[in-house]
Amino acid sequence: MTKTILTVDDSRMMREMLLMVLQGAGFNVVQAEDGKHGLDVLAQSSPPDVIITDINMPVMDGYGFIEGVRKDQRYRATPILVLSTESSVEKKTRAREAGATGWIVKPFQADTLLDVVRRVSA
Repeated sequence: MTKTILTVDDSRMMREMLLMVLQGAGFNVVQAEDGKHGLDVLAQSSPPDVIITDINMPVMDGYGFIEGVRKDQRYRATPILVLSTESSVEKKTRAREAGATGWIVKPFQADTLLDVVRRVSA
């Protein structure tokens, strides 16, 4: 069965890159433009197997999005990967405390991203 990945990023170019890499590896991809849109997409679609989110976004940032996802019992065990240009210990700690599973720094290597996605979705 094909696994579904929800990507949440305000950058159209980043969403397109993620779409190309993930679809190319056989994943079904659903996309959102910010945290609020991501929560709306979750409410209207089947639960994803993995969520990939940026941190710095308008309307609702990644921390708020992660916290919103974790409030819903259906997504308590869904892996959430942060994909961000940020890499400080403080930001990573804050994301982990919000409920993130892992962190990947942009720009990402396709092989690294796919390896992590496969591991957390196994």
